[in-house]
Amino acid sequence: MSTPRVFIVDDHALFRSGVRSELGDGVEVVGEAEDVEPAIAGITECLPDVVLLDVHLPGGGGQAVVTAMKATHPEVRFLALSASDAPEDVDAVFSPRLAGFVLDAFATAAPEGRPSFDPELDQLTPREREVLRLIARGYTYKEIARELYISIKTVETHVSSVLRKLQLSTRHQLARWATERRLT
Repeated sequence: MSTPRVFIVDDHALFRSGVRSELGDGVEVVGEAEDVEPAIAGITECLPDVVLLDVHLPGGGGQAVVTAMKATHPEVRFLALSASDAPEDVDAVFSPRLAGFVLDAFATAAPEGRPSFDPELDQLTPREREVLRLIARGYTYKEIARELYISIKTVETHVSSVLRKLQLSTRHQLARWATERRLT
């Protein structure tokens, strides 16, 4: 098996240096860039296996690099780098639904029993939280039922329970409440 060839794109030289150091001898770093245009030129020249790409770059962001490269070199794979946990940053690279799954994976990776500092959220059952997240992402009751393998009536029951516990009146208020707490 050959050593993966990696190209690092980030606008901070210190961060690129740290990534290169952490990767060690496990990969071959074939190039680096700090901006969109140099990244496109370098990736085109090196044709790496993987590009470690900062989501926020001057000159159009990481998405501009992906878009340009996918048109001419669809075989190059990209791994987004970002210190941000904002859903809109994940959405810039993934579809909103896939971004939700990624955020859910990170949320469930935390140890069970971790302290939550939101007494309103703590009163919801895990299933109510799932329904709440999907409501906040804009899913219809029918889509939620299909996603969670439950009936539409059960979805309605969960939504009613969440509305009652949070003392809210509408689905819109529920979505806003969840978004304010970054549950989407």
